[in-house]
Amino acid sequence: MFKSSTTVVPETPKVPRHIAIIMDGNGRWATKRFLPRVAGHVKGVEAVRGVVEHCVERGVEYLTLFAFSSENWRRPAEEVSLLMRLFVTALEREVSKMHANNIRLKVVGDLSRFDPKLQELIAAAERRTANNSRLTVTVCANYGGRWDIMQATSKMVAAHPGAQEFTEDMLAPHLAMAYAPEPDLFIRTGGEERISNFLLWQLAYSELYFTQTFWPDFTPESLDEAIASYQQRERRFGQTGEQVAKKTN
Repeated sequence: MFKSSTTVVPETPKVPRHIAIIMDGNGRWATKRFLPRVAGHVKGVEAVRGVVEHCVERGVEYLTLFAFSSENWRRPAEEVSLLMRLFVTALEREVSKMHANNIRLKVVGDLSRFDPKLQELIAAAERRTANNSRLTVTVCANYGGRWDIMQATSKMVAAHPGAQEFTEDMLAPHLAMAYAPEPDLFIRTGGEERISNFLLWQLAYSELYFTQTFWPDFTPESLDEAIASYQQRERRFGQTGEQVAKKTN
């Protein structure tokens, strides 16, 4: 289990160990081209493939993608249905490739609302890739940061009956992504500059990067630009710049 950045000062690797991305702009990409919104989502899957491959090349250890938020159920029913079918298709087509390339797949969120077939595909994919170690790709589906904190709190309380006080260390094992370090770099495509209920706990000290590029147009070169921006940041975690400089000299 990894310690929170508010309880310890983590290492600051030159290449982010963990990158988290809100893949925004699929629908607007399609609308701009007079295509149905689902065409943008299909194109977005291709962008995912390129970014995953480039993360492997750059030595990134964890990649977390916000695929479907708990608020996305508010979208038109037809679009939600198409997204679910696309999720199934992507799992059926991509898992064998991921496994062959030593990539582990995790899916986090409240999966109980999904169709049983999709739930089984997710479980099977996680089982198949469980021992892979080159890169961990996490897909957040029917996920919300507040949901994550609430479900973790409920589990913590149940695990410590009668406790009068609770600590971050007691909560951390119950968070949906307890198996991963906190993201070093957060990226949001599509021009919006907010975190939209994504990894609220985990993003406390992440470096934030926003780009106007719609997700289907986000390339490995775009990822390199985000990493280059990250590398220009001074990550202090509450310390002074002088303290950070002493550690790096």
